[in-house]
Amino acid sequence: MKRTFRGQILTLILCLITTLGFSQSKEIKIEFLGNCGLYLTDGKTSIYTDFPYKSGAHGYMDFEETELDSIKENSIFIFTHKHSDHYSDKNIKKVIKEKGGKKYGSWNIDELRNLGESIPNFSIQAFKTDHKWSSKHYSYLITWHHKKIFLSGDTESAETIGTIKNMDWAFVPYWILLDAKENDIKIDTNMFGVYHLATVQIPSAKKNYDEIENMKPMVEQGEKITIKLLED
Repeated sequence: MKRTFRGQILTLILCLITTLGFSQSKEIKIEFLGNCGLYLTDGKTSIYTDFPYKSGAHGYMDFEETELDSIKENSIFIFTHKHSDHYSDKNIKKVIKEKGGKKYGSWNIDELRNLGESIPNFSIQAFKTDHKWSSKHYSYLITWHHKKIFLSGDTESAETIGTIKNMDWAFVPYWILLDAKENDIKIDTNMFGVYHLATVQIPSAKKNYDEIENMKPMVEQGEKITIKLLED
């Protein structure tokens, strides 16, 4: 009886330590997968954006086949549009067949906007944005645990992102930064992730952005960003 009681006390203490440790280190983790592909998680929900795409499409980044095997089960997949350097019908069908989950994009945008009904402390705004090679392109603002994360995708104009205030991270291609500068558009974000870089553009991106305090060039696949959270 004494051993059982002691075991129960020990289990309770371990549970309390684990719970306290988790509450003190709550965070959103973002992993760069290539092009505009990101993996986001708060430890409970897994979200992939513009991934899986077709590896190496249009001269952009390759990824290993094993990357598909590492995708989390029952994930959410959000796509800005269906160009092959952002989306692969073959790959997403394979992943969902093997691991479950659901994909979202221009074809079910109303369902995407309602994702907050099933994910705690989450909402997403979808903005129809211009991309001269696609008539169905969307950019997104994710608000998750009170943190604002903007996903630009391939749009050429900074007009939409310039209307959004108090972002924590804005993931944009370099041409959005150029457009904002040329048109005197202020982008109100704490940090920039400069993504969708072709291999030949990586050296210049490092040179231009690596030493700027609030800009992170997304050049190394697998690199991670951590956003610390306050209590909800």
